[in-house]
Amino acid sequence: MLKFFNSLFGRVVIALVAGIVIGALFPHFAQSLRPLGDGFLKLIKMVIGPIVFCVVVSGMAHAGDLKKVGRVGLKAVVYFEIMTTIALVIGAVLAYATRPGVGMNIDLHSLDPGSLASYTEHAKSLKDTAGFLLKIIPETAIDAFAKGDILQILVFSVLVGSALSLLGPRVQRVNGLIDELAQVFFRVMSFIIKLAPLGVLGAIAFTTGTYGIASLKQLGMLVVVFYASCFVFVVVVLGVVMRLAGFSVFKLIRYLREELSIVLGTASSDAVLPQIMRKLEWMGVKDSTVGLVIPTGYSFNLDGFSIYLTLAVIFIAQATNTPLSTHDLIVVVLVSLVTSKGAHGIPGSAIVILAATLSAIPAIPVLGLVLILPVDWFVGIARALTNLIGNCVATVVVAVWENDIDKARARRVLNLDSELRFVPTSTDLDGETGHANPAHAV
Repeated sequence: MLKFFNSLFGRVVIALVAGIVIGALFPHFAQSLRPLGDGFLKLIKMVIGPIVFCVVVSGMAHAGDLKKVGRVGLKAVVYFEIMTTIALVIGAVLAYATRPGVGMNIDLHSLDPGSLASYTEHAKSLKDTAGFLLKIIPETAIDAFAKGDILQILVFSVLVGSALSLLGPRVQRVNGLIDELAQVFFRVMSFIIKLAPLGVLGAIAFTTGTYGIASLKQLGMLVVVFYASCFVFVVVVLGVVMRLAGFSVFKLIRYLREELSIVLGTASSDAVLPQIMRKLEWMGVKDSTVGLVIPTGYSFNLDGFSIYLTLAVIFIAQATNTPLSTHDLIVVVLVSLVTSKGAHGIPGSAIVILAATLSAIPAIPVLGLVLILPVDWFVGIARALTNLIGNCVATVVVAVWENDIDKARARRVLNLDSELRFVPTSTDLDGETGHANPAHAV
């Protein structure tokens, strides 16, 4: 029991429970705790860009073979599209099987369109494919880091990593500097992650205090169906995929339990991106594979988002008594395959994506999005958890596909071998070399 209380996971769970209690008993005080959650997320986002840059550039520079880097990227994208399609279909099937919106009989005239104004404005940019492609190219390198746009940072990082790889020994000092900078940023992250319990406490207390415990019951059927859909996707789909790769998804979830508990409290996978990358490297996945798959997956492999897209669209149609033809359903899936990409970092991204999707399907009223605004935060928890687990599984699968993982080490780590226990600091992992990544030797 003492070990539980002393662990980050234990402290986060305690903070989660305490936040709910404070929010229920002292709602006004709980609302004043919001800066704790917001501040924690801002601290994390402050170092995500530099860490992604250092990891991707270093990984590509050490990889040497740019053809292999391109091959890894292509395999990752193929895997992402397959998983996204499966997720979209699961959302649609369960929506029709459970019919969560049937019987609501919502009159669109009774809904307030003003609450959607900010979301529909962002949605306009997602409907333009050319505009989206141009958006992933930063105006300047500094602009990408200033905005914290992971996709733009990734594009710049790939270009720099490719250049260093081709220049070889002539830029050895630059490679060394980037490796050392990575150690600095990882150490900064180790400071910040200790504040996770405070961040979780503030986020969950504010939400509970603002919406109340009763808010968990609003649109309860939709929330329950979505959580069930995510459970089915993780246990069945990702479970089978991991088994084919030679591992257990349950052991992977256990290994990542601390990071998942932080996501549970903050409803954001941004808070654990750097730590997740380090733990996958520690598990035995080559750093170049982790550096490419995880950041790319944060924009292109949104399994939780994908499930929610089709589920919410069909829910709105059912709630407003809007009939959907087979053609409409096919359009929903095809449009969602496009609109779900690159939404990471957009304010209220789930609502924005839904607005963009619905605006491309005239049969379904965009105004129906007002119905799901009250529960967006609660479904956001499961979205973030499913997205994160999906990206970690994707990294393992691509690594196995490319033989970029030490399988024996991975099994020992996932079995919680005490000799390979993950150490959450950057300088103690492999002694004098200063590398936080034992996977260089994979």
